[in-house]
Amino acid sequence: MGAVLQEEFRPQLSLIHGIKAGLPIAIGYTPVAFTYGLLAKAAGLSLWETIAMSMFVFAGASQYIALSMLAAQTGAIEILITTFIMNIRHLLMSASLNERAEHDKPWIKAVYAFMVTDESFSVAATRNEEKLSSHFLLGLGFIGYCSWVVFSGIGYITGAGLPEVVQNSMGIALYAMFIGLLVPAAKKSRKVIILASTAALLNIAFSQYEPLSGGWGIILSTILSAAGVELILGEEKAHA
Repeated sequence: MGAVLQEEFRPQLSLIHGIKAGLPIAIGYTPVAFTYGLLAKAAGLSLWETIAMSMFVFAGASQYIALSMLAAQTGAIEILITTFIMNIRHLLMSASLNERAEHDKPWIKAVYAFMVTDESFSVAATRNEEKLSSHFLLGLGFIGYCSWVVFSGIGYITGAGLPEVVQNSMGIALYAMFIGLLVPAAKKSRKVIILASTAALLNIAFSQYEPLSGGWGIILSTILSAAGVELILGEEKAHA
């Protein structure tokens, strides 16, 4: 009986608990956001455009790809579609998290759903509590969000103070960042290597055809390679 009462009256996780749980995530975002700010300066964005992208997009890899597409003078529609494809997994993550979140006003849920990332989802999903309070989820997302936005601006300001030769060379760092994002995942999965190679080859082929030489080529390469690799490797796994 005592155990039941203790479970029933267990205090909900507060905003402070969420901030504490998200602090390691915020620290981890610092160098990545800082580098994004540097690259945004090299790509020709203004300080406010750099910060606004972090505020309203808040998606690391998508922002890096957006920078490369902006540098290639890709249209806004192609950038939006590419960002949507890259982040479609967040629909599933948010739906899963909603099952464990306490009932609350839709606009409050919309706020912390916007701040869901791979890292914050992992932290929330591994909590022992049966239901997660809105305050906890807001704190968990908010601390990482603030870190990303603030250090994006700091990175930009730091980049503006670098010598012009160094600023011009930062464009190369964008490709190094893509490689840095790819290598850890590629070490763990053969599928990632095949997927990245297939997408690259398709994009090279599409770039030879003028209407697909920009953002549409990237979009088609992503969709076709993801669908093809999953179809082929999925069938191999099923027959194994």
